[in-house]
Amino acid sequence: MPKVLIIGSDGQLGSAFHEQIQEIYWATFSFSTIENLDLTQPADIQTFFSDKKFDFILNCAAYTAVDKAETEKELAFKLNAEAPKLIAREANKTGTRVIHISTDYVFGGNHCRPLKPDGPKAPESVYGQSKLKGEEELMKANPESMIIRTAWLYSRFGNNFLKTMLRLGKEKEYLNVVYDQIGSPTLADDLAGAIISILEKIINGKKQFVPGIYHFSNEGVCSWFDFATSIFDKTGIHCPVFPVESDQFPTPAPRPFYSVMDKALIKETYGIKIPHWQASLTKCLDKMTKI
Repeated sequence: MPKVLIIGSDGQLGSAFHEQIQEIYWATFSFSTIENLDLTQPADIQTFFSDKKFDFILNCAAYTAVDKAETEKELAFKLNAEAPKLIAREANKTGTRVIHISTDYVFGGNHCRPLKPDGPKAPESVYGQSKLKGEEELMKANPESMIIRTAWLYSRFGNNFLKTMLRLGKEKEYLNVVYDQIGSPTLADDLAGAIISILEKIINGKKQFVPGIYHFSNEGVCSWFDFATSIFDKTGIHCPVFPVESDQFPTPAPRPFYSVMDKALIKETYGIKIPHWQASLTKCLDKMTKI
């Protein structure tokens, strides 16, 4: 039976995988965290893979503290650039397929049309630069890999915009939220489900593994202000939200103003159907209320 390793299994996406693989019969899944695989240590990576063989490696691990990366550049590049390269090298030795998760931050700049996988890159933050370097190093070390970029990831796990809004909405009299950053919220459950669907189709011979760069986010477009307003509307939280411009919230790392992704390639290649972000937000909130 095919073996799948999920690296970074304690993050938002990894946690979503834990829930969805319980009844899968067509593959066996293994998980790694920093406890058994320290991606900042090249020797650990080599040792970990020296006596293990997988058919697929899904790398969800990353340094994601966007602002902190501006002062922790070395650590960000270790995790986001050096580690993917070393993982890809180890995978190349055994013919293992790699699926690597990346980000809209590799683009940067001001765009006004959906971002295509092969569009020009111009990351403006250390985080974005380190993730782009990771993509490049991964593909050099193992050109037969797949990269899936996503944006605005949230879930009921870990720290994210949804959970921050739910907390602040109960603590504050009102909130100011930026309206000039545009994108598509992505539910981690949906991204995990899409990747599981891709793996199932490949393993069962319904589709071929097609290396390259793909985009995945939920359908629809909104601003962070719209997202926050929808969260409060769906939960009945009575906290006024006011739209403000990004320059009223200066951050160490610049944020992309336009992160809407062109998802045509992943939908066409693997027959993926993607829910609208509003429907996925409702699904996520429903699960949270049942916990």
